[in-house]
Amino acid sequence: MTEQTFRRRLTRLAAWTLAPAAVVGLAAGAPAIAQASSTLAAVQAHLKSTSSMTADFVQTDRNGQRLSGALTLKRPGKIRFQYQKGVPMLIVGDGSALTMIDYEVKQVQRWPVKNSPLGALLDPDRDLSKYAKVLPTDSSDVLSVEVHDPKRPEYGTITMVFIRDAAAPAGLRLRGWVALDSQNNRTRIDLSNQKFNVAVADSAFRWTDPRPKKRGGR
Repeated sequence: MTEQTFRRRLTRLAAWTLAPAAVVGLAAGAPAIAQASSTLAAVQAHLKSTSSMTADFVQTDRNGQRLSGALTLKRPGKIRFQYQKGVPMLIVGDGSALTMIDYEVKQVQRWPVKNSPLGALLDPDRDLSKYAKVLPTDSSDVLSVEVHDPKRPEYGTITMVFIRDAAAPAGLRLRGWVALDSQNNRTRIDLSNQKFNVAVADSAFRWTDPRPKKRGGR
């Protein structure tokens, strides 16, 4: 599997998605700019205030096919997508790299977290103002932030969606995200049963290597 194929499959499989609320027009004046800056600051505060999260997820691809599973996140850099029984795929971030394990064909591919759209979600110290923009929505309780590196379009685009929730860190709850790869393949993930700042052991981000000569947990 080539690195380009891996990036495409990673975006489709783990790209985190939820259709954002309907977009409405806003004039690009001073009030809109100030509002966008305030929104990015609120999202940054949420990311910094969330050290860990667990949730259930439902993933829907462009053809309407759905998969479900459990998400475990621990900042900085750690994430695990455990798919439903019968799906021989696993995606794990160990703090430095994202690893996609295909147990059916016994293949393992790794990619630096910082070079993935997930970097915005997993690294709370990254300055969102440098590569993110706010998308207007039809509700003041819904925040939509698009993350895209114009210098590396092959990494695709992630649009994270947050709901205002006084009980969540910094008053925001991650509802999901939309991923669009460089070939315009769209994937949607809906999150539910989110639990923030819970105890998560580092062992949750280990995995079993399916390759015959490289067995062992990671």
